[in-house]
Amino acid sequence: MNLYNRRAVLAGGGALLAMQLGGCAQGTAQAGGRLRETRIGGMPVTLTAQERAFTLPGAMGSTPLWLYGEEPFPVYRLRHGESMDVTLVNRLKEHTSIHWHGVRGPNAMDGVPYVTQMPVQPGESFSYRFTPPDAGTFFFHPHCNTVEQLGRGLAGVLIVEDETGTFDDDVVCVLKDWRVDKTGKLLPFLTVEGAGRGGTFGTLRTANGLASPEISVPANANIRFRVLNVDSTRVGDIGVQGAEARVVAIDGNVFDGFVLDTWRLGPAMRMDLSLRTPAAGGKVQLVDFFAQEPVVLATLVAGGAVSGAKAAASLSPSRLAAPDLGTAERHELKLSASATASDYPDLPPIVLPDGRTINMLDSLCSTTRTLWAIDGKPWPQNGHERLPPPLMTLARGTTVRLQLTNTTPHVHPMHVHGHTFKVLSSTKLKRPEHWADTVLVLPEERVEIAFVADNPGNWMIHCHIIEHQDTGMMGWFRVT
Repeated sequence: MNLYNRRAVLAGGGALLAMQLGGCAQGTAQAGGRLRETRIGGMPVTLTAQERAFTLPGAMGSTPLWLYGEEPFPVYRLRHGESMDVTLVNRLKEHTSIHWHGVRGPNAMDGVPYVTQMPVQPGESFSYRFTPPDAGTFFFHPHCNTVEQLGRGLAGVLIVEDETGTFDDDVVCVLKDWRVDKTGKLLPFLTVEGAGRGGTFGTLRTANGLASPEISVPANANIRFRVLNVDSTRVGDIGVQGAEARVVAIDGNVFDGFVLDTWRLGPAMRMDLSLRTPAAGGKVQLVDFFAQEPVVLATLVAGGAVSGAKAAASLSPSRLAAPDLGTAERHELKLSASATASDYPDLPPIVLPDGRTINMLDSLCSTTRTLWAIDGKPWPQNGHERLPPPLMTLARGTTVRLQLTNTTPHVHPMHVHGHTFKVLSSTKLKRPEHWADTVLVLPEERVEIAFVADNPGNWMIHCHIIEHQDTGMMGWFRVT
């Protein structure tokens, strides 16, 4: 089944059409449908996580979102080689942290409570200081009570710009559903029925926090269009109408690419497109075909022409250590359902890279119910005071050839922390070989990936359908 070079309209597949919310005007709109962007290279930045009343599109009242700023999805840019100095200030009612999704940073900066750092309690702060080693399109979000914290809007975009390659414009498009009713009241983020299946879908679909926005772009121009799926549940089959688009990066990793027909984009996955915009007044639509009827997510509207449009940009491929498949250490992780808790033995406390130890999980970072497991081991239920044993322990520099085997009837976008892997093969979904940090594993599918375990520390691996993650499909591995 070849799903990256077709234009079929897919029916069903678990995707739900968004509820059309009636009512008054949309919430705060960014100029031209764009997100607010800030350059942070080498400069200290403060991100304050706090509750803010925000009117979502079509709602008849405001919603108590949790945001890093005044509006959803701030975008932070820096050039490759520049350092980050970001201080998180927590003004929420519960602890939080920031995970820099897809960034191969130092383990102490990975932002996973009780695994790489202590949680940032209400009123406290924590500084993330490191230099991202790769250019690309990344995002950030919490990693504890993620189903609510991400569900309420705690997410942002991090763009590390390429050393080479220029476009006339660089456009960011963040896809996210919201669980709200017509009044703007939040609905439950986790339901037992949803968690045990493909997840609990949102009722309102947005791009850049708006319902099917029009995004202004220059006419007759070559643009880079960065599409991020930061939703907790929804898998889309994303295509473009009105222009020919070429996929030039997956999860921020530049490669030779291909002309886009559709690409299956799951939660936490990103794709960068290169396209030429039409003449002034022309439109290009970003469409999700994984629905009963195609859904227009956003529309690029061509305005005034740029002066001296650039030729199609040339990007440098990602520089990542090539896995040595001939000497690779082979592992298999089975993704399965599990209705029982695991009784782990009394384990020694986990040791952080800076020598500190952590030996306590709290109820915010564990669950009262386990429905899913990796390799037969669900993440601990509420009451386990120590982390489960690692799924793998790897010597630094080892090439890992990992088979992800899905024994369930539901899709699982599997994310690996601290490393970027090469997708080698799959038994169902046809796709080119490429680098990624999150890969979809279809029902009853086997996907083989490989990476060099060159980043020491304790690293998470989990499903990024957040209800699956928060009900057991999460584990960790150690690189020594």
